Amino acid sequence: MSGTLQELRETALALVAPGKGLLAVDESFETIEKRFVKISLPSTEENRRAYRELFFTTPGIAEFISGIIMFDETMRQGAPHGKPFPQLLAEQGIMPGIKVDRGAKPLAGFPGEKITEGLDGLRERFEEYKKLGARFAKWRAVITIGDGLPTPYCISANAHALSRYAALAEEAGIVPVVEPEVVMDGGHSIEACENATAEILKALFDELYRAGVDLSGVILKTNMVLSGKDASEQASVEEVASATIQTLRRLVPPALPGVAFLSGGQSEGRATANLNAMNVKGDCPWELSFSFARALQDSALKTWQGRAENKAAAQACFYRRAKLNSIARYGKYTAEMEKE
Repeated sequence: MSGTLQELRETALALVAPGKGLLAVDESFETIEKRFVKISLPSTEENRRAYRELFFTTPGIAEFISGIIMFDETMRQGAPHGKPFPQLLAEQGIMPGIKVDRGAKPLAGFPGEKITEGLDGLRERFEEYKKLGARFAKWRAVITIGDGLPTPYCISANAHALSRYAALAEEAGIVPVVEPEVVMDGGHSIEACENATAEILKALFDELYRAGVDLSGVILKTNMVLSGKDASEQASVEEVASATIQTLRRLVPPALPGVAFLSGGQSEGRATANLNAMNVKGDCPWELSFSFARALQDSALKTWQGRAENKAAAQACFYRRAKLNSIARYGKYTAEMEKE
């Protein structure tokens, strides 16, 4: 294995180290504005900076968080005293990461489906992000379940884009986090989610192989296999864990260092409970970790309210949430811990 590939593998393993996971604060301008509207806070550059800094400066968080995925704006910002955020994180032992896709856009000719854009100029952007301190990157594909959806073309197009991104990331010495997300929107059954998840995973690893991507330096960020959020019958924690693990065992190569689950709109407690149940089952060739956004941020955001005097209390919320997910990584989490 070359030096670069060895470094990629070591970085990937560190990102899914036992008891640790990823924090995603890579919301686009549009998404972060929606979050701030809920607390009546304008989405200004300074408010976005202060919000991200809240998480980056929480004391002791490196015990549970191995890496943080940032938005382009955040990667270029810093603390008030001038230290850039990537440096601030690296000094705590937390790896800086960057979202590099340009968002999911309508897939021409396929109503209701999306293709993620951002490959043009990506090699040059990777060079810049590497200089800014990025150790890993993320690219998200959106897969929707519906009448006749997802189509084979949507699956193929997104898997191909993910593989091209991953190859460019490894070329730049940056660990690619590949995120094919089957979204919860809709009233579909857990079986429909399992089928769609299997389709995209199979296509993804076929494309990664064809693109010459070394899987030992890749992290898979995927959805849990869930019922649609509008489904009349919701799968239990045990059913979610069984269906998810079964799907991964069938389709994810053992060379992969780890799987970092996204929360995908689940509540904080439910995402943690599902993560815990999967780790209880264990006996997988890869680490079962987390890469949560809202499921790590919600309580902190509601507590913060954009006010400096609430910062310490908001950080305490974030620390507690991260710790509970760390405990879940060992399969030791219980619902009673939510009341403590």
